Amino acid sequence: MSEPYENRSPVRCVRVLLAEDQPLVRAGFQSILDAQPDMEVVAEAGDGLQAVELARRHRPDVCLLDIRMPGIDGLEATRRLAGRGVADPMRVVVVTTFDLDEYVHAALEGGAAGFLLKDVGPALLLEAVRAAARGDALVSPSVTVRLLRHFTAKASGPRPAREQGAAVLTERETDAVRALALGLTNVEIAERLHVSLSTVKGHLASVQAKVGARNRVDIATWAYRNGLMEW
Repeated sequence: MSEPYENRSPVRCVRVLLAEDQPLVRAGFQSILDAQPDMEVVAEAGDGLQAVELARRHRPDVCLLDIRMPGIDGLEATRRLAGRGVADPMRVVVVTTFDLDEYVHAALEGGAAGFLLKDVGPALLLEAVRAAARGDALVSPSVTVRLLRHFTAKASGPRPAREQGAAVLTERETDAVRALALGLTNVEIAERLHVSLSTVKGHLASVQAKVGARNRVDIATWAYRNGLMEW
């Protein structure tokens, strides 16, 4: 189970590492992913330590990690692969059965580019993997708004006023951030703002650099913490 699969297609695919301690669940995910023409499972792991080892060895495009695993759990594995201070962070999507706020917060604070519940269905699973591969982030819709509000409520210290939080951004960057924080994709943001997709990507890259965000979830969290979503 720990050895990588052979390449099955000359077409450039999203290379996925799959870590799940239940063999039947792992086999189901593997079947869904490998059935896609633009994806392939390159390695499987049954525990967190093995997942970290294989991820560092094979450098997949996306690591799909369960939370509850032996050795180290998926949250610790995420921190080791994508957390702050990691020199070359990987893209991690965390999957769990449990809709618990502490899991969501720990995963995203640990650097995860996505958080899914196992009951989301194949379509959203595939969307999350593709989003992570292209540098976006996707969180199960059932937890997105609750998550961001929780981040806002739990932010330590006095929260800055809207003008302070938005001061470092241009007006169009602020518009793009607000749309992102509502869960819109880059394409949807472009349509809403009547700009090109490349312009949206430029705005968000600029925002990410200005506020020190690691990914889209960090940008959305920053927006809520700094009052951009309350006006």
